[in-house]
Amino acid sequence: MEHDNPLLADDALPAFSQIRPEQVTPAIDTILADYRAGIDALTAPGAPRDFASVMLTQERLEQRLARAWAPVSHLHSVADSEELRKVYGPAEEKLTDHAIEVGQNRALYQAVQALADAPTFAGLPRPERALVEHALRDFRLSGVALEEPERSRYREIGVELSRLSTEFSNAVLDATDAWHEHITDERDLAGVPESGRAVLRQYAKEQNLDGYLVTLKQPSVQAVLTYADNRGLRERVYWAYQTRASDQGPQASKFDNSERIERIMALRYEAAKLLGFKNAAEESLATKMAGTPTQVMEFLHDLATRAKPVARAELNRLREFATQELKLDNLESWDVGYASEKLRQREYDLDEEQLKPYFPLPAVMEGLFGLTQRLYGISLRVREGVDVWHPDVRYYDVLDTDGRVFAGAYVDLYARTGKRGGAWMDVCRARFSDGGQEQLPVAFLTCNFAPPTEGRPALLTHDDVLTLFHEFGHGLHHLLTEIALPSIGGIDGVEWDAVELPSQFMENFGWNREALDLFARHYETGERLPDELFQRMLAARHFHAGLFLVRQLEFAMFDFLLHLEYDPTKGARTMEVLEEVRHDVAVLHPPAWQRFPHAFSHIFAGGYAAGYYSYLWAELLSADAFGEFEEHGVIDRPTGDRFRKEILAVGASRPALESFIAFRGRPPEPEALLRSHGLA
Repeated sequence: MEHDNPLLADDALPAFSQIRPEQVTPAIDTILADYRAGIDALTAPGAPRDFASVMLTQERLEQRLARAWAPVSHLHSVADSEELRKVYGPAEEKLTDHAIEVGQNRALYQAVQALADAPTFAGLPRPERALVEHALRDFRLSGVALEEPERSRYREIGVELSRLSTEFSNAVLDATDAWHEHITDERDLAGVPESGRAVLRQYAKEQNLDGYLVTLKQPSVQAVLTYADNRGLRERVYWAYQTRASDQGPQASKFDNSERIERIMALRYEAAKLLGFKNAAEESLATKMAGTPTQVMEFLHDLATRAKPVARAELNRLREFATQELKLDNLESWDVGYASEKLRQREYDLDEEQLKPYFPLPAVMEGLFGLTQRLYGISLRVREGVDVWHPDVRYYDVLDTDGRVFAGAYVDLYARTGKRGGAWMDVCRARFSDGGQEQLPVAFLTCNFAPPTEGRPALLTHDDVLTLFHEFGHGLHHLLTEIALPSIGGIDGVEWDAVELPSQFMENFGWNREALDLFARHYETGERLPDELFQRMLAARHFHAGLFLVRQLEFAMFDFLLHLEYDPTKGARTMEVLEEVRHDVAVLHPPAWQRFPHAFSHIFAGGYAAGYYSYLWAELLSADAFGEFEEHGVIDRPTGDRFRKEILAVGASRPALESFIAFRGRPPEPEALLRSHGLA
């Protein structure tokens, strides 16, 4: 019965403890059948053709589907199981097929077009016009104009791509979980600080083992590659991590994504050609700020020209140091993190272990909330008794300046088995005003930090602090929206190369003394971060900025060229394209067996296909936006209120460039990005 299935309940929050894999298929089938009936009614002859009847009806149908699917999709990422996988993949294929079916529904397209053609259209509020304009664009990108057999072929491609991307991310997760090395002699972990060893002890304990368990989870990989004196261990971890889900490494061909990459690229190219684009890169730019592939490549090449000489000088210095001080005549890829940390300690008398005690996670969260209150007037309050998927998860109500609850957020911060690596924000509920009913926005905020250990709170690296601030920035973009039309509210519909603006903007506060004083206190003594330590942090901020930037450029160019230059007669040429890009921008060349593309989920299983350059593009916007705060004393409420009003609140109700100019008073200036990396 319907009311027995929690995925069909119309609750404000999902009942996670009641969701079972066997409920997914019947729930999705029921909702899709109702959705189709709703579209049939909407497009029936004689049905009204006004904004409420056409657009709000679609938003209502879409929200019912989103309310059911969001918790399922989230569980697939944070609490994966064999049973859930069996139903998740087929359900996702049905959703993809359905989305294309709706996007190709000509009667629905004509109903939306009729709204746009009506003389009253110009008088609609800006968000309503934007919703109609976005819908018409999305119809074109779904192949509404295609005739048979191209029409059906486009749908088939969409469904197959959906399946392949799920398989791709499953393979990465499985390969990550499958490898570990059990260590019983502590001497093998010489150099790894106590905080790192505590994490490895915890992993061993989870498997009922004595000693330590080195895994491919991020905290473990970071601890070994940055600190382990044992060069053989570093090499084995690097080898296992950098060959995940490929034809190389300790699990060669077991979870191999090679064929999936080939197939994904072929299908993306075919789909783009069906829609009249030259390639998948061009199609990707239809929903971005950057207008043409030339514009993207010029942007990346310009950065590479400036960053590569700096990176080369940094690498030469590192090699010289490794030879003289560490007796490493040949600096290998698995030595770089280790040697860099040693050099950083030497040059700035600074290492992450000195900083970690000042970043206990509970205090960082409290400081982040305090900063948000001072910038935007909002506060977060933990709510007990909310149904969650793991005991570590917390739920927060978000309160506006008047004390009214206007949003909510689930926060899940620790790495564990069955949880996808990385950090992300996702939508649980969108803001939606439907008649008299108000659905509040709710976010999922997910990280993979080392958990608390043996009576000590979770201690973050400064990089972890920046990651948390980054994801919280995405969260604020979703939670602070004032647009109550879900398809263009929050992050939805925002150009993909601008969607990282609020997240990267928040990272800047992790370098600001006033912001750090809200939370950077020693977990044992309560002492604030000492000034001289902060000054050393600042001095080291741009340490290896060139090497960092050329690595980001390598990822961005590889992704864009892979999609731009795809030729069906030659196939994806994955590793060849990567080599060509490295020849252009890289200064450090990893071993021939390295297979980073095979675990590059951002572009093969996420939304970043031909769009990874967005991180750098949006970083320019965020650096320039932060400049406005610096001009007003950084933590400045009036500037925060303007940022909230002009950037965070408006979603995709207007183009991102227009929002930026409304806040900054002018278009973005490229120099801001170079300044933020210390390269100007």
